[in-house]
Amino acid sequence: MRKIEAIFFDLDGTLLDRDASLKNFINDQYDRFKSELHLIDKRHYMNRFIELDARGYVWKGKVYSQLLQELKITALTWQELLEDYIKNFKHSCIGFQNLHEVLGKLKQSDIKLGIISNGKTHFQMDNIKALGIEGYFDTILVSEEVELRKPDSRIFQMGMENLAVSAPHSIFVGDHPENDVAASKMAGMIGIWKRDDYWHSAAADFIIEELEELFAIIEIGAEEHD
Repeated sequence: MRKIEAIFFDLDGTLLDRDASLKNFINDQYDRFKSELHLIDKRHYMNRFIELDARGYVWKGKVYSQLLQELKITALTWQELLEDYIKNFKHSCIGFQNLHEVLGKLKQSDIKLGIISNGKTHFQMDNIKALGIEGYFDTILVSEEVELRKPDSRIFQMGMENLAVSAPHSIFVGDHPENDVAASKMAGMIGIWKRDDYWHSAAADFIIEELEELFAIIEIGAEEHD
């Protein structure tokens, strides 16, 4: 049986429940700018933002610029809203169910833990700290800081080098079929898809619905992967 040496995680959609967090944030943002937005229905404001955001793959400056233009909001600038997003999103962060319990149990084992995330360094680190999970991880790589982005296999190699582990003995868990699953498998790792209904499927070694399912994979999954 293959011994698992390390588990690496994506952040958004894997550890951070981004959908729930984003809804919390937009609701709170509307309330903070209610004097400028009160003529716009809150639900419409929230729904349109989520649509334009495209799961975080559209730059927020562009999202806010288009949102203000569509809703004919002139009392605010997209720069003001973007600054508010960068400053306050961390206060709306929600982790997936049993996040601390799972990470705590993994930390107590001899398995090393890492995060490999695309995004802005300070923004992603603020969110990791807001979730209270920074201390569980032996390495955290954010694309802006290391100047590499998933699906580039070099960012996965960097993570494994930081922990002195080999690809065949490493797991990567993520929600994106290409950037997380396919890319980590190309790097030689065991690729696990944390199912997200936004995507139809992923060519993963294993598929999980909840983080707790990792324990069964650690016990028997590596053998099946062989």
